[in-house]
Amino acid sequence: MKEDQIIEYHSTRAWNFFILHHGKPFKHCKPSRISVLLFFTVVFSFSWLVISCGQSSRSMEAASEQFAVRDFNPIANWKPGQPLFLDYTGAIDQGFIIPSIRQVEGGFFNIEFRIKNTGTVPQKFRYKFYYQNESYKFPEQDAQDSTRQHPNAWENFYGSWEETTTTFAETEIIPVDNEFHQITSKFRILGNPRNEQRYYDNNHNDRWKRNPRVGKYGFMLVVTTPDNLEQKRIPDGVQNIGLKNETGFINPFFYFLYGNGKSLKNTIVLRFPEQLTVIANPDPGAGIYINPNSFSKDKVGNSGNNGCGQDTALYRRAAFDQFVHYIDASTKMNNIPVICDVLNDHYSRLDYNWNKRFYRKEELVAITPTVAPKPCETVISDPVNHKIMIRNPKSEFGKWQKQNVGVITRHGMTYGKWTVKCKLTELLNKDNMWNGITNAIWLITMSQADWNFRRDCNNGGYMANYYGGQKDQRVKNVGYSEIDFEILKTVPYCPSWVLPPAYNQGIDDQYNVQNWNVPFPEEILADDDKITVSCTNWDMACWQPAEFHEGCYPVRYQDQTFWAHRWDKNYRALTQKTPEPDDELFGSKFYYFQIDWQPDKIIWRIGPSKDKMRVVGYMDENVTSIPNNQMLLIVTQEYHNTKWWIGSAYSQDNIPFPKVDYEGEIYELTIE
Repeated sequence: MKEDQIIEYHSTRAWNFFILHHGKPFKHCKPSRISVLLFFTVVFSFSWLVISCGQSSRSMEAASEQFAVRDFNPIANWKPGQPLFLDYTGAIDQGFIIPSIRQVEGGFFNIEFRIKNTGTVPQKFRYKFYYQNESYKFPEQDAQDSTRQHPNAWENFYGSWEETTTTFAETEIIPVDNEFHQITSKFRILGNPRNEQRYYDNNHNDRWKRNPRVGKYGFMLVVTTPDNLEQKRIPDGVQNIGLKNETGFINPFFYFLYGNGKSLKNTIVLRFPEQLTVIANPDPGAGIYINPNSFSKDKVGNSGNNGCGQDTALYRRAAFDQFVHYIDASTKMNNIPVICDVLNDHYSRLDYNWNKRFYRKEELVAITPTVAPKPCETVISDPVNHKIMIRNPKSEFGKWQKQNVGVITRHGMTYGKWTVKCKLTELLNKDNMWNGITNAIWLITMSQADWNFRRDCNNGGYMANYYGGQKDQRVKNVGYSEIDFEILKTVPYCPSWVLPPAYNQGIDDQYNVQNWNVPFPEEILADDDKITVSCTNWDMACWQPAEFHEGCYPVRYQDQTFWAHRWDKNYRALTQKTPEPDDELFGSKFYYFQIDWQPDKIIWRIGPSKDKMRVVGYMDENVTSIPNNQMLLIVTQEYHNTKWWIGSAYSQDNIPFPKVDYEGEIYELTIE
């Protein structure tokens, strides 16, 4: 049979099938091959669309001995596939609510499913609904024993109805009529879904202390007969997710999908085929609220200045606060008494070397970095262009200052891809001379109180304090956590042959320029036009990871190798460094920086756009302890003491005070 005959044969069969079931649409005309194909294509496409849409938004039918369930849809009043953006209004007090009353009428998702009684007598059935964040979770099953729950699966963000004492709900009496009957309920996703006492304060559930996670949420419906509950066949900790047993919380997704609940008689477990995507996108133009603990009342001034202040409206809607650095006394510098616009005044390495060598000690200015004396002077929220502007203010003779500036988010979260679109100040001039600024984008613990403690460290414990020394005590858990981008002019510590580089110090002979204007080592000049992107995880020196090391060692990710460095076994952080061109990162109109924080790994990415990002750092749970507590995001431009960055080519003491403001702009923060 020829190809055109095959087409005609199948198209004619399709046409005849349609006529057989629907009657002859045209009494006296035989359709052409083209019209048949066109008609069949339209009918088939429409049928496929109806079937596929129905299947994608509702679960398939499942049956047990006594009943059948179909058409489970936990978000019946939400458009399938539409992401939900967190509503920040009022979330500072109550935590994020998914959905908010501004997103869905009544502020609840509608749950729907249909049930048919296939037994012999009318009866009531029991059902319970669960949700779980699927993007940032541990697997439900233990890798070594699939019949056991993963030891960290209880940390997953899962919940049910917000009152955990509401266990399995009861349906109305379902008659034996061979019909499906509609069952409805409602829910919303809130913080602290297990209602754990660790997040309470004065008998109040501070749900913001364990906010919902971003990413995708999956949904599960369990329908059973009353005898399974009456006979205690379903554990109390599965019925009420807030209850612990001797080993901890039971993750219901493990129990019903992989554990004993999988084979429970007269029980149907349905998964909704779609997932709900939740994204955080706080508006930089919605204002900057000033924390009352950051400045005294007499310094706050008028609320609303520069979109910044302490009024009630800003308290409720602003997603950012002005960040005030803690100034460590160890950051004291003896600075050269020079004011210069390093980026634009052609300040060269020759100038740097002269000023470094030939100012007398008594001429130097002894200072520490400063912070803003008043709020809202160096941070601005622009509601028109939806951006935040920060600026390190210039210095004056007799009013010497190198002032750190920045902003911090107000709403804590655990995990997520934190992506910042910004244009921070350039760091190098055309002679590749550094202006002394460190551009930093970093996550920091929301609190060091007990409620925000990290997971226990069961091998040696954590170093107890961020500022503690080598003799600091070790403890089982701590609240401190930090994940950093720190971008400045320094050197990689690894491999070990440049740890640190050997500099020729020269001779203080003013009459022979070659004696004091000594060139840098070749390995430094190789990256002369680059700044260093430092990626750091403050794991507080927990020795539990299987590949915990000190010194330099390679960490591989896909086809890349990153050299990780830790000074000694008690050093609280692990760092990787990548040289990158300053002109690209901070000379362009904007750039993207991303901290991809997952339960078992951290990936640092940068790039000119979100779809063109490259990995510049990678660590996983094999080499470092990944934090699991709630953190905030900070964006800063600050003057680091280069004694922290051993081997740096330039010393902060010998970099001029700023003649002009160093400005940065933050355009967007997305957490997804």
